[in-house]
Amino acid sequence: MSDREIRYEVADGIATITLNRPEKLNALTAAMGRQLREAFDTTDADDAVRAVVLTGAGRAFCAGADLARGASTFDAGSEGHPGSAPDAETVDGVPRDGGGVLALRVAASLKPVIVAVNGPAVGLGATMTLPADIRIAADSARFGFVFTRRGLVPEAASSWFLPRIVGISQAMEWVATGRVFNAQEALTGGLISRVEPADGLLDAAYGIAREIVENTSAVSVTLSRRMLWSMLGADGPWDAHRMDSRAIYRLGGGDEAAEGVLSFLEKRPPRFPGRIDEYRDVLPDWPQRPECD
Repeated sequence: MSDREIRYEVADGIATITLNRPEKLNALTAAMGRQLREAFDTTDADDAVRAVVLTGAGRAFCAGADLARGASTFDAGSEGHPGSAPDAETVDGVPRDGGGVLALRVAASLKPVIVAVNGPAVGLGATMTLPADIRIAADSARFGFVFTRRGLVPEAASSWFLPRIVGISQAMEWVATGRVFNAQEALTGGLISRVEPADGLLDAAYGIAREIVENTSAVSVTLSRRMLWSMLGADGPWDAHRMDSRAIYRLGGGDEAAEGVLSFLEKRPPRFPGRIDEYRDVLPDWPQRPECD
């Protein structure tokens, strides 16, 4: 993926995806969005990848959408906007939100996603992190859901993700004011799980990823990810019980659980043999692709 707007690297079971327009504070373009979606297609297809770390090059994570088109930046009907292309997908008769297309692709990942927010994450730069499983930030990071200050509304399906992550009151405060806030406030509000010194941020992210790679079943992690996310919209615990029962029955009678027990009893590192393709019959089908016109 050389000469592109992202960098993609794999080492020791961890894929690192880096937003790579540091001179533009990694502002997101249509090309970058497409390349990010392709990168997640690649991580899903590669059994050697057990976890994904997403971060930014330079001093920013992502300053939001690239505003180079000026006043018409968000006008999907204007010439040059991705939504104005003849082959652009629509939903309910209007062009699909590009941030939402990206967010739903991250949400559908088969591998756990860890975001290391290394600097400012504003607008789309903040909402694109919400479908990730774990968000950590440098002490220099800044966040902002600034849409109301730009005459817009939150995008990237963040009206679903954000209240579920931080609660409706905190979500509404950040969205209604549109103000930019620091990493400590993000931690207190539940948007991120930890704050690290800037020079130790990636080490912390890789530490989490290595725990996953070295100690867990790829099948179990993928199923668990889908189960937890899909149950956020469930009517009650009975839905979870039905899903749990299917997964426990399927895994409990197979090689994954057998290896997990034997490695514990034999006091050795586990060598889980399973591949997620073998367990798609119990993989919760979430998120659903929206109906497009």
